[in-house]
Amino acid sequence: MKDGKKYILVADDEKEIREVLTLLLSGEDYAVICAEDGMAAIDMANEEIDLYILDVNMPRLSGFMAGAEIRKRFDAPMIFLTAYSGESDKVMGFSVGADDYIVKPFSNIELLMRVKAILRRGRSQPKDGSEQTASMGNRIAFVDVFLDLDSQSVIKSEGSVALTYTEFKILELLLTNRKRIFSLDQIYDSIWNDNAVGDSTIMVHIKNLRKKLGDNSREPKYIKTAWGRGYYVD
Repeated sequence: MKDGKKYILVADDEKEIREVLTLLLSGEDYAVICAEDGMAAIDMANEEIDLYILDVNMPRLSGFMAGAEIRKRFDAPMIFLTAYSGESDKVMGFSVGADDYIVKPFSNIELLMRVKAILRRGRSQPKDGSEQTASMGNRIAFVDVFLDLDSQSVIKSEGSVALTYTEFKILELLLTNRKRIFSLDQIYDSIWNDNAVGDSTIMVHIKNLRKKLGDNSREPKYIKTAWGRGYYVD
């Protein structure tokens, strides 16, 4: 960014929430842009945004639908805000590429901690076909997949693979612990450092990860299933 700040787009139809988040985030020296609904969030999305915070229940277009449209063009991380804590809502959010999910009413301190943790992971790139240049340093190689831990990028023989932070960390976890079987709870605890919220959440991430890697779940080349136990790579 020209001014060196991280840019956060906040989309919520409640003016009070937008004002609270603007005050909270700007107090941490983030530049905050606000949208009143999902359609406005899509219109305001651009390659300069470092993080999207989207309310789920918005008029004209829900946060899930707005996030799905934004994800088609940009890989910047997303946090969904919702008044519902059901597992099905979390699955829906993660299925469109969410990096985190916060239930209202939320703790200001908790939200700031999650925002800071996500933004420490580094900027994502626009989906314009350009490839990230991987450093020659800290890499993990497996078959034809290369993980660059410094830039948190993934490269295959066909080119770069656009993964969300969560997908990248799951792949990193499995590749750095080859042959070890991780249960769904263990994967969740390793990535979120929290208690598991349900098997479906991790299964959605695995499904998305396999799809992006071009993996066949019936005859997997990368991520394999130990039925009733979890996932692993060998």
